[in-house]
Amino acid sequence: MRTLAPTIGLLVCSNIFMTFAWYAHLRDLRTRPLVLAILVSWGIAFFEYVLQVPANRIGFSTFSLAQLKVMQEVVTLAVFVPFAAFYMQQPLKLDFLWAALCLVGAVYFVFRG
Repeated sequence: MRTLAPTIGLLVCSNIFMTFAWYAHLRDLRTRPLVLAILVSWGIAFFEYVLQVPANRIGFSTFSLAQLKVMQEVVTLAVFVPFAAFYMQQPLKLDFLWAALCLVGAVYFVFRG
């Protein structure tokens, strides 16, 4: 359990950067040249890797690769839904709930036993 909090904390922070790198240009740079959007996204993604690589190294000392991947997917959805709703002003959909329930199943199967 000593590795759970830092692993999840770093994954959350890294995923915030990655979500912005992947999607914020759709709102903020849509009228700018594509190459600029790519360069800005790469710059943001750098910080994602600065956090994600240590998260996975710390986590891999305790968790399996599959467990780390499922953890990342849960974090991704937990970060993406508020980002989509608040930053991108997209409506919340019931599909987010169904996706979350599927991830609950994934967590169960990958962490059981």
